[in-house]
Amino acid sequence: MTRIWLCLLLILTQSACTTLSTNLALGGVVFIVYDPLAPNWEIEESKSGEDTYRFSLKMKRYHTGGTGESIQILKRRASLLQDQQGFDSYQILEYTEGIESETLGARRVAQGKIRLLRRQQADSFMLNERN
Repeated sequence: MTRIWLCLLLILTQSACTTLSTNLALGGVVFIVYDPLAPNWEIEESKSGEDTYRFSLKMKRYHTGGTGESIQILKRRASLLQDQQGFDSYQILEYTEGIESETLGARRVAQGKIRLLRRQQADSFMLNERN
């Protein structure tokens, strides 16, 4: 029995490494984010610019509720990134929801893109700035 579990663990580890190396080869790093307030969703996050992030959310195969909370998850994660990096606000640039057909059944999915923003200065032309 132990050998079966070790074989399964080895297979899963190698498939995860293949996925990670594929993502790295494409030029971006994808982070798997765990949100304790969203136990029914798998969240992938990637930085696509200096202040821009892309999110991909998939509902877990076996879940208990949580079908309408993907936008809440996106907003909560955007707010957390905003606070951690010292930005003043964020803007949702793109957001889509859908259902993806897979071999073992359909899953809810959502994709989003946000931009973190700094507060605009009152003196937009910086005429009052002194050197």
